[in-house]
Amino acid sequence: MLNVPSQSFPAPRSQQRVASGGRSKVPLKQGRSLMDWIRLTKSGKDLTGLKGRLIEVTEEELKKHNKKDDCWICIRGFVYNVSPYMEYHPGGEDELMRAAGSDGTELFDQVHRWVNYESMLKECLVGRMAIKPTVLKDYREEEKKVLNGVLPKSQVTDTLAKEGPSYPSYDWFQTDSLVTIAIYTKQKDINLDSIIVDHQNDSFRAETIIKDCLYLIHIGLSHEVQEDFSGLYYRKCQLISKEDVTHDTRLFCLMLPPSTHLQVPIGQHVYLKLSVTGTEIVKPYTPVSGSLLTEFKEPVLPNNKYIYFLIKIYPTGLFTSELDRLQIGDFVSVSSPEGNFKISKFQELEELFLLAAGTGFTPMVKILNYALTDIPSLRKVKLMFFNKTEDDIIWRSQLEKLAFKDKRLDVEFVLSAPTSEWNGKQGHISPALLSEFLKRNLDKSKVLVCICGPVPFTEQGVRLLHDLNFSKNEIHSFTA
Repeated sequence: MLNVPSQSFPAPRSQQRVASGGRSKVPLKQGRSLMDWIRLTKSGKDLTGLKGRLIEVTEEELKKHNKKDDCWICIRGFVYNVSPYMEYHPGGEDELMRAAGSDGTELFDQVHRWVNYESMLKECLVGRMAIKPTVLKDYREEEKKVLNGVLPKSQVTDTLAKEGPSYPSYDWFQTDSLVTIAIYTKQKDINLDSIIVDHQNDSFRAETIIKDCLYLIHIGLSHEVQEDFSGLYYRKCQLISKEDVTHDTRLFCLMLPPSTHLQVPIGQHVYLKLSVTGTEIVKPYTPVSGSLLTEFKEPVLPNNKYIYFLIKIYPTGLFTSELDRLQIGDFVSVSSPEGNFKISKFQELEELFLLAAGTGFTPMVKILNYALTDIPSLRKVKLMFFNKTEDDIIWRSQLEKLAFKDKRLDVEFVLSAPTSEWNGKQGHISPALLSEFLKRNLDKSKVLVCICGPVPFTEQGVRLLHDLNFSKNEIHSFTA
């Protein structure tokens, strides 16, 4: 067995564990930013200690490299020397050490599933895990691995390689807990709709449609397996418009590819991927509606072809600065949706409370739209929106107009650094503010409290909600 740590990951008292299931960053030393790491990977320095060689790593060898200055980690069958990355890791060195000398795939997926580790750690690649002998039968000619009557590229004659198309091939690797089958199509921009996967009993089939041809892999499995065909699939979306919402927040409109239909469910997020100085950077964002009120967007664009994002631009931020530099017509890669929010939480809901700070407002946009139009039982919706100054308030006029239009909605703005002219509430999230705001109309009414913002805001808010006797089922926290 691979040495998978038994303790929880992240550690219970780790700075990376938060109530909402997201993660916190730890302070990094000067010169240890993401940009600094990218520069280091492009410097030509040997980050593996193997002088450019790739090796097969046995379980016994992997276990030996379990110290901070000699730390190897296996992710999906590939082994990386992460010692050079220790001081650059936003979650801290201790979190990386949880998987030191072991297969960290499961632990990685719990916290970092959206991170493009292949790009981030490509200069740290030691090699691949040594494959144990196993009974993996191919219903085709096993010793030749024939694929639809076509041999893998390594066995195709020079004549066929020159005269015919680029044939697909496949490979697989296995650990004690995971079998991964990779199909190499030699084609770009394969649509997820072009892949069919079936698993029944001891039979595994994968069909891939490439142009006018269909390629089939049919494999017999010697043992029962639990299938996992999930994964982040990205499609390239074109930037159609970009407009200022506040002094540092933009509304981005992206157009989906012609053959794609993507409706992100309420409360779920996607990942945006950009290449920054040759390295792919990925960040999670919650799509929003084009506006809270249709009259603010003329003409209204069809929802199934466009996707909107409210994104705060950080002048020193590597990803958002690059995103802001994109020109109309440029492309951004957008993943499939993720998230654990269930719309069933709205069933027979009578009162809805929303607590948002800054761009933590983004998941509340679709929630507001849905709640006010599709929940017949709803009697009251209250939004408390925390910001630093009046200039930071996203869509203030739309919120005020929506509250005027629908009397079930109350909106309260709270500023932490207001001017002397501000007459509204001020301060940070606190028991005094919440106890007054979260009063139920009826003791037994069905309520839901949604909260989103920076990690300290969300953590403190969840604690205060429990102190105010809201149950776990009545609280949903999002990660900003």
